[in-house]
Order: sequence, then structure tokens, then C-alpha cells
Amino acid sequence: MPKEKERFLFVDLLRGWALLVMIEVHVVNVLLLPVLKTTLWFNVINFVNGLVAPSFLFISGFAFAISTKGKTDVFRRFDYSFWKKLGRVLLIILAGYSLHLPILSLRRLMHFYSRETLISFYNVDILQCIGIGLLFLLLLKLVIKSEKIYNVIIIVSFLISVLLSPIIWQTDFTVFMNIPLANYFNIMNGSFFPIFPWIGFLLAGAICCKYYLEARENNKEKNSVFVIIIIGLILSILGHIFLIPAINIFTCNHKANPFFFLQRLGYILFLLGVCWFYVKKRQTKTSFVLDIGRESLIVYWLHLQLLYRRFFNDISFASIYKDKFDIWGCIITTIILAVLMIIVAKMWGNFKRNYRLIASDITIGIVSLTIIIFLIGF
Repeated sequence: MPKEKERFLFVDLLRGWALLVMIEVHVVNVLLLPVLKTTLWFNVINFVNGLVAPSFLFISGFAFAISTKGKTDVFRRFDYSFWKKLGRVLLIILAGYSLHLPILSLRRLMHFYSRETLISFYNVDILQCIGIGLLFLLLLKLVIKSEKIYNVIIIVSFLISVLLSPIIWQTDFTVFMNIPLANYFNIMNGSFFPIFPWIGFLLAGAICCKYYLEARENNKEKNSVFVIIIIGLILSILGHIFLIPAINIFTCNHKANPFFFLQRLGYILFLLGVCWFYVKKRQTKTSFVLDIGRESLIVYWLHLQLLYRRFFNDISFASIYKDKFDIWGCIITTIILAVLMIIVAKMWGNFKRNYRLIASDITIGIVSLTIIIFLIGF
């Protein structure tokens, strides 16, 4: 295992747990009996599940800051590492849209499917939000050479994404642009994770990573993690105290409320610190959670395909068993799906480590072939 990867295992650990819980989220959301969703225990589970997507976004920004540290000059020369990073970001965006693609044919999609289906395809989900956020950070490195100015812009962008969300979510952007673009700003046309305020979690991850790396370089890593945990606790408490009163001030969807954002950011910072201490105490090097965390994109994409993709006779697992499982049915389904994803992550991870160039060629080949089939498909 590369040395650099070992020094940031707590990042993979948090991302791995977020993905495993995300599998449970998608199973429960579509399969659990509606009557069970009215119970008190479900409210608790639903709150925990609500931390998954923000955690995934946060870790994406944190990991990006780690992987690009000190590479500004390299990226500005447009060498291989830049194109590799750009390709990864674009792949994330494409994967996001592919999850909402009803058929692998552009012609049939545009001519034979309803407006509602097209709007669903234009839905901005978490992968598009992550991809756009990472693209913003990457392109910013090309434009801004000064590390200080770069960090200031990220902080300002973070504040804008959080504080302006109540206004953005009440603005109909289809007046100014078409739906595919308007969907990136709010949920009016069905988007789940528009960039306001969700990109704020990704930017928060990049900001947090900057200060963590500085502390690590100054041999103050442990102290910085304590600070991260304390800040996390403070933000989560403030979020719980002020969220309800703030709903009367910000008359928008509660997910655009700045205190909703701070509450969840607080929990994420706390969990990040816990993962750091866990890795340090247990000296964790390998685990199925780390395997999942390292292969997050394929795990996220594949488990949704297995749940929602319509295959024979235009049916999917979700369409057959929607709202039909009790709690044990959901638990068993989650375990089976998680085990399958662990096997895939471990196999693909090992293959990439042993045959890195071949794995890269396979990825490029599959993506290119899929795009060609989509463009010329009948």
C-alpha cells in the first residue's frame, strides 16, 4: 500500500462508513413499509441517514485537497496529472447523469420519452454536485496561483453557498436559463442535491483539510483534531438550538436553512475526528470499510443500478418491492447488497493495484464505448 494512503486512512474510513450507511438509506427509502416510516425510531434513523450525503460531500472536498496539495504549478503546465484529475472529475459527473438515464439512446430519449422523464434525467444528484464542486476547485487552481488567495476564494464561496441558499431556493431560475442548468441552483424542478447549499459541505471539507495539513506539518496534528471535534460539537449544538427558531426567519425549505447546514457540518466534523482517533488507536491498515471507501465511485454507482435500473420487461428490484418490506426485510437486503459491494470493491481495488494501466484502459474503454452507443443508439 502506498505510504501516502496510509497517512490518511481516517478519510477512507469515514467515506467507507458513509457509503455503507448510504446503501441502507436507499434500501429503506424505497422498500420500507410506509406505516413504519411514521414511527419514532424511524425519525431517529432518518436523522442519522440525513448525515450520509453531507459526509460524502465533505470527504470529497477533504480528499481533493489532500491529493492536489502542492500541485498548482504542475496543473498549470497541463501535464498528465492534471488531465487524469480532470478525467476523474468528469467521470463523476457522467456517472451522476447515467443513474437517471432511462435508456442508452439519445435519439429515443429526446423523441419518445415524456417531459417528466427528461426532467428526471436533468436531476442534479449528489455525484453531479461533487463533480461540479471538484471542477470548481480544480479550475480555480489553474487561475489562481497564490495559495493564500485560493484559500480566501474557497472560504468566500463557502459562505455564499450557505448564506444565499434561502434566497436561491425561492428563485425560479427557469426564467433565466433552461432546466438542465436551472437544476443546479435549487430543487424547484426536482433536483436532490443542487449546488446551493450542498456544495458548501465539499468546500468545508477542503477548508478543513487545509488547516489540518498545516497543523500536521507543524507537528500539531492531534491538537488540530481535538479542535475539529470541539468545533463540531459546538456547531451541532447551535444547530439544534437555533434550527427551529430560524425556520420562522428563513421561510424556505428547511434544507436551505443555514442552521440546518451548520448542524450537519458539526456532526461531520465530530465523526471525522472520531475516525482519526480510531485509526490511530487501532493502527488500522486494512478492512472492508477501507476497501469500500477507496472504491467509492463504483460502489455508489453499482448499488443504485442494482436497486433501480430497469432490466427485463422494464422492471427493477425497487419497482417490484417498493413499500413492501418490514424492518427485517430491509436489514437483510442491506446486508446482501453491502456484501456484494464489498466484494466488488476488494476485487476492483486489488486489480487496480496490480494492473493499474490495464484498469485505467478498461475504465476509459467502457466509458468511451457507452458514450458512443448513447450518441448513435437507435
